Amino acid sequence: MEGMALDRAARLDAAVERDGSTCIWCGRALTGQVTATTEHVVPRVKGGPSWLENEVAACRRCNGERGHTAPVEWLEECLRRGWPADEARLARVLADLAAAIADRGGQRRARPYLDAQLRRLRRRGTPAARPA
Repeated sequence: MEGMALDRAARLDAAVERDGSTCIWCGRALTGQVTATTEHVVPRVKGGPSWLENEVAACRRCNGERGHTAPVEWLEECLRRGWPADEARLARVLADLAAAIADRGGQRRARPYLDAQLRRLRRRGTPAARPA
């Protein structure tokens, strides 16, 4: 399934189906009063595409607080706060995005940003961030 062909609501539904219905950052269940939002892992202002490979579900609070903060920096902030941020999910999404960009091309602005985030995760020792 190509992320480009889906509208925003469909990408959010697909991200929840793929990853489960918890916020990637704080771990809260995305049900009832905790609204799910589409979170661009590589922010749009950094060239991140609106592809499923670049999106995860996050609660509105975390999405708003993160703003345009780099994903690994925000992951570290969430962990400092004692939240069960999903580092493995973040690493997988970043790796999947890198593969999608390699396959589809383009995204010149996003590539160096994405590479830097993957390097930072590798320094943290995140297994899914290691090159294949």
